[in-house]
Amino acid sequence: MRHALITAGTKGLGKKVAETLLAEGYSLTINYRSDNQTLEQLRDKWHDHLDRIQFVKGDVTNKNDLIYIVQQAYDRFERIDVLILNAGPYIFERKKLMDYSDEEWQQMIDGNLSSAFYLFKHVIPIMRKQGYGRIITYGFQEAQHAPGWIYRSAFAAAKVGLVSLTKTISIEEAGNGITANMVCPGKITGEMKEANIEDSSSVSDAETPVGRSGTGEDIARTILFLADPKSDMVTGAVLEVTGGVDVLNKFR
Repeated sequence: MRHALITAGTKGLGKKVAETLLAEGYSLTINYRSDNQTLEQLRDKWHDHLDRIQFVKGDVTNKNDLIYIVQQAYDRFERIDVLILNAGPYIFERKKLMDYSDEEWQQMIDGNLSSAFYLFKHVIPIMRKQGYGRIITYGFQEAQHAPGWIYRSAFAAAKVGLVSLTKTISIEEAGNGITANMVCPGKITGEMKEANIEDSSSVSDAETPVGRSGTGEDIARTILFLADPKSDMVTGAVLEVTGGVDVLNKFR
């Protein structure tokens, strides 16, 4: 049985990804930060599969928490086949770089870039021993081209750094049976984060060229493909799942 470790997997995109992997027979270690009410709801919803699931509390901006999450995953299931960096701290308030506090800047870098370093450091040795692994990170539209993103400077800087880190790992670890790829969601908001494609198809979205909003299922399907053992030829890739929407230039 393949085992997947996913950060921030109890709601939003992470929940939909976890749900999809569970349906495909994976066992899961699902990290969450603090929402105990949502956790209990998931325990009830997935009660028939709790033998394949463990929930581990932890803050992805905290190095020691990240190490603990990995240890718990390995101690329980004795392998980590797929690592999904779903958690990505984000400041919704639109403000320029000069208006960011030191703490906000550090939170963006720690949660979106340094967290990857610590997770890689502790998961890759496990994957090397297995001779197999799939690492999937998240980015944003055009992240691989290092674009400017007004009002999102700290988040964008961290994710652009993560692009390079993901690509570098894909080269360094290719000989160990490990792939590393990045998925870049487009405009997926509110209920659509946990929705199916069928739900989205019935609602017109004029902002998205394909005519519908992105959904959690769109991201989950992409991750499921990248996690497949037969997808080893796809590594170091940055896949945009946007429906053609232009997120970056919306506020220029």
